[in-house]
Amino acid sequence: MSDSASPAPKPTPTDAAQPAEAKAKPVATKVKPPAPEDKPFAEFIPQLFLPGLAKEIEAYGGPAPDLSFVEAPMPVVAAPCWQVIGVLPGGRRFWLCFTTAEISSAKTFSVAESGSEPSLLESFLIDERKTTLALLVSRVVSRLNSQKWLGPN
Repeated sequence: MSDSASPAPKPTPTDAAQPAEAKAKPVATKVKPPAPEDKPFAEFIPQLFLPGLAKEIEAYGGPAPDLSFVEAPMPVVAAPCWQVIGVLPGGRRFWLCFTTAEISSAKTFSVAESGSEPSLLESFLIDERKTTLALLVSRVVSRLNSQKWLGPN
């Protein structure tokens, strides 16, 4: 038997001598803009929610609402809260109440026909994990439409 084993191939200098900086490619990180819901509550409601709600009510075929944002006693139970009060032409009113100054806080909803006072508080968005601007707007509009206060019903 002859010892004709070939020697191991020699490494080529393609990658071995390159500095680490040349090997690493810069990673472009996209900076995600803050979500509207990340705004402070006192800015989110008047700057984003109220205009969004008014626009969606009108787009749904409802009349232009008069919307306000106040800290006042909650309808029916008179507990202090932050609330969005909406008045539609003809005197129909609704209240979206936040128990604390956070959009993720417990919320209630109440309505009253013209000439009457609200007599019932409904839990509002209790099953949602995350409260977003779009969700708040769509659910208020949906609730008003279920009253048959918007569009042709």
